[in-house]
Amino acid sequence: ENIIRVRAYHYKGAQNAGPEFDLNLPGIPCSTIVKSEERYELKSGDLTLRISGSGDYKSAYYFNDRLLTQNGFKSTAYIIDNQKDCFMREQLDLGVGELVYGLGERFTAFIKNGQSIDMWNDDSGTSSELAYKNIPFYVTNRNYGVLVNHPENVSFEVASEDVSRVQFSVPGQYIEYFIIGGSTLKNVIGSYTALTGKPALPPAWSFGLWLSTSTSPPHDEQKVTEMVDEMFSRDIPFHVYYFCCFWMREYQFCDFKWNSDAYPDPEGFLKKLKSKNLNISVWINPYIAQKSHLFDEGKANGYLLKKSNGDVWQWNRWQAGMALVDFTNPEAREWYKDKLRELVDMGVDCFKTDFGERVPTDVEYYDGSDPMKMHNFYSYLFQQAVFEVLEEKKGKNNALIFGRSATVGCQKFPVHWGGDCSSTYASMAETLRGGLSIGLAGYGFWSHDISGFEGMASPDLYKRWTAFGMLTSHSRLHGNNSYRMPWLFGEESVEVVKYFTKLKCGLMPYIFTSSVETVRTGVPLLRAMLLEFENDQTCAYLDRQYMFGSDILVAPVFSETGTVSYYLPEGIWTSFISGEEVTGGRWVEENHDYFSLPVMVRPNAVIPVGSDTTRPDYDYANDITFHVFQMSEGKSLVCEVLDINADLCAKLMITRSHDQISVVVSDTIKPWKILMRGIEKIDHLKNGSAQTDNLGALITPLDGHNSMTFELSK
Repeated sequence: ENIIRVRAYHYKGAQNAGPEFDLNLPGIPCSTIVKSEERYELKSGDLTLRISGSGDYKSAYYFNDRLLTQNGFKSTAYIIDNQKDCFMREQLDLGVGELVYGLGERFTAFIKNGQSIDMWNDDSGTSSELAYKNIPFYVTNRNYGVLVNHPENVSFEVASEDVSRVQFSVPGQYIEYFIIGGSTLKNVIGSYTALTGKPALPPAWSFGLWLSTSTSPPHDEQKVTEMVDEMFSRDIPFHVYYFCCFWMREYQFCDFKWNSDAYPDPEGFLKKLKSKNLNISVWINPYIAQKSHLFDEGKANGYLLKKSNGDVWQWNRWQAGMALVDFTNPEAREWYKDKLRELVDMGVDCFKTDFGERVPTDVEYYDGSDPMKMHNFYSYLFQQAVFEVLEEKKGKNNALIFGRSATVGCQKFPVHWGGDCSSTYASMAETLRGGLSIGLAGYGFWSHDISGFEGMASPDLYKRWTAFGMLTSHSRLHGNNSYRMPWLFGEESVEVVKYFTKLKCGLMPYIFTSSVETVRTGVPLLRAMLLEFENDQTCAYLDRQYMFGSDILVAPVFSETGTVSYYLPEGIWTSFISGEEVTGGRWVEENHDYFSLPVMVRPNAVIPVGSDTTRPDYDYANDITFHVFQMSEGKSLVCEVLDINADLCAKLMITRSHDQISVVVSDTIKPWKILMRGIEKIDHLKNGSAQTDNLGALITPLDGHNSMTFELSK
């Protein structure tokens, strides 16, 4: 509910070739219509459309009598341009102070007011107005969203052509969009993802550190073995090894055959890596080079995209004479999937689904799909096919891809990463803007290339980006023309990677439980500040910091000096790393060494911390420590911890009445503790023992007890 669908026609008789977004339309309840002398009303839950019954035309959208947006005479228009091309256009009003966000993974200014944006996927890097992931969905700080239901190029003018309106237009004879209302932006994203699909839950092992061969440097069994052994000999925990494109033979991407010169026994080699508790990822794309043995097979069976004259469509960008798989052909889809099934059987755990943006429009699809609509939508069919193989072979909640291109609905197939960023602080910041932006379209799990893909990072940047990268959902060391092993950036870099990897592994009970909540609600794990603090107007503008789950604020360091300026909402916040308490409601400026950055926990939060700092997938309940932060008088807090199968494995209930604290832990028989952060002393402890350190009072229950009481010392 709380969704209203709007469609306007010029000529209704025009043919409408697919594809269409995969929407859960049966899940939208029927609206009710009320007619009076003054107006017509259409209701969906608490969202109401009011259309004037007399006088000047006006349609206005309200959520519980709160005006969201409206349009009027000439807002909806049919336009013919100078080339005689036809378009449908809509305009929706913006209120005073209204800010617009979203429209995909955009690296431009986080607030979209004043921007002209076209929904056209491009292999573009992170430094321009172009984007890999164009999503025709925006939200505003008035707590509503608009999805323009067109896979083709939707052109947006966001407070640009008309500074008091959002304008969007599409080619053709009709335009369709959904207005989505909510009491909060979280509710809006929840309704949007109910319509377009919730993200799947990635397996717990995927949240660890990924190491890569990088793209261009030579690699073979010996080189990979040296890299892996060096990581372990230096006590650097890592969990996924990623083989980039040259695991296949050059000029034959993709033939899905290992380069026998570099990897003479790939199945045996993968078994050796997996015996070291590593998971395996390999690079793929939807392109078939002319030199690949699959080209002739695909051509003969009609599995490749064709021109109107029946020729296979080809060009020389990326691979000589490459063609594209036609995923609208069911047989071609299964043919492609069969190649991946063989790799999974060999030991591959997941695929990096690269590219998918350079999709031609001068082609004909097997099912007659409109090539202009397929340009963006191709990414959905590609990623869906790969994800289906992994779910089929690995099971639900054990499948993931690493995708670059995307459209509406691709959030169902996590993970996605930010593409080809550069090794600069500016690119690190623009990468974060992209992550904040795509999160507002329900992309719950997102990553980026730590230290930048293009160029070679300085040791300083490498260490700062590592801290940022290990505090996002998925963390990968990867580059283009050079390796990204930490010792190549100095011995201190080794220690920094080790420190933040262990920090993340320890936080996995919090991270994974938060991830399950992301799957349930659609609200991203890495989220813009305005999602958690809608009533704090400063948070509406912040794009250099974020919330990691609902309770932890992260502010990456974007300077060589180590100085960082960030904003804390009201309350007393606590540094998770140092224990320092900082009063919020203001901007804070600090200087941090390479083993620190602002990782601030909001008051009245409980952060469950695990006992294993070497892996992301372990028994979270075993010897868990519940960190309790700045608990207010009269508060009762509940912290549930879910295991790697998303089942409840521990639950803390803690209550404060004056200075009396009562604690009950249930759903576990395994050892546990609580750490009262910032508390120097406790009195009258029952059923437990206590000790204090620089972080606070650590309290352990006596054997056989699942509850304790104590007093905070005055």
